Amino acid sequence: MPVMHFRIQWPDGDEANCYSPSLVIKDFFAPGETYPLDDFVARSRQALGIASERVREKFGFACSAAMDQLAQIEHSAERFRDRPDATVKVIEFS
Repeated sequence: MPVMHFRIQWPDGDEANCYSPSLVIKDFFAPGETYPLDDFVARSRQALGIASERVREKFGFACSAAMDQLAQIEHSAERFRDRPDATVKVIEFS
C-alpha cells in the first residue's frame, strides 16, 4: 500500500510529521489549509480509520501504526482544548 506522510502545524506553531498507510488522507485534507481543532481531529479519526481498514482488507489485520498516529494526534490536541479558536494547518504531503 502506498504510504503517505503529512506535515501539520499545531496552534502553538509546533510542527509534526504524521503517518498514514494509505493515500486516503488526501480525501480529508489539503496542503495549505487550516482546520478548526475539533474538525482536524475528527477528520484524522475518520481518515486514519479508513486507512487502517484498507490495510485489514489487504493483509488481514488492522494497521497499528495508523491507530498509534491517531492516538498521538488526539493526545496532542488535548493541549489546545481550552482555546476555542485553535486551528491546525496541514503544511504538506510527502
